[in-house]
Amino acid sequence: QVQLVESGGGLVQAGGSLRLSCAASGRAFTIGCMGWFRQIPGQEREFVAAVRWAGGSLYYADSVKGRFTIYRDNALVNLQMNNLQPEDTAVYQCAAGQGWTGEPARADNYDYWGQGTQVTVSS
Repeated sequence: QVQLVESGGGLVQAGGSLRLSCAASGRAFTIGCMGWFRQIPGQEREFVAAVRWAGGSLYYADSVKGRFTIYRDNALVNLQMNNLQPEDTAVYQCAAGQGWTGEPARADNYDYWGQGTQVTVSS
């Protein structure tokens, strides 16, 4: 089992920045990939960014490229979000997958999920 604990999030004005963190514990050595997803009520979960454990390859949704940065520090994965816009408002969840499937943007490739943290961007 892997446990994920998120921190960060909150309310920020458009153009501002926030950092989300996700700490993995338990059998973290089994993790092959960690990512961030977001969801707006009534909409499907959307991939945001991911980092592959082996080699550190990074993956981003087109909507956040150039604004968001995902980076890993051992079992802690951070998502630095800059130039936030109202359309970034959502509940953000971190996720961990065992092994590597080659499709980091697919939610069903992840085995463990954090509790979610609200990010609200005002205009």
